[in-house]
Amino acid sequence: MTSLPTPAFALRSHTEGPRHVRLTVTGELDWETADELLTEVRAVLAGHPELATLRLDFAALDSCDSMGLSALLMVQRECAAARVRLHLDERPPAFERLLRVTGTLAHLTGEEPEPPPG
Repeated sequence: MTSLPTPAFALRSHTEGPRHVRLTVTGELDWETADELLTEVRAVLAGHPELATLRLDFAALDSCDSMGLSALLMVQRECAAARVRLHLDERPPAFERLLRVTGTLAHLTGEEPEPPPG
């Protein structure tokens, strides 16, 4: 059986005005790539001293493991210290589930999780 190759991890930064940056995350956010995300976010924060909003776009995210989640928690700390609002946009269902199961959705985004149906 042949398996399709996993897309390479990539980060693309888009300036959306002087106070807003979107960072697109592609591939797997895991133990191999978590440091790359943190390094890029630190560079964005350092390079945009007037930044108000950082949007991480996860539409092309394939997976996120515990190290990826740990990196996101550090990203949130870095953004809070810089007084930059963090948004996690276009979250795939598996990533959304990870955030809810671990109880980190509200911490990372300020969004309160919806109560379970029933």
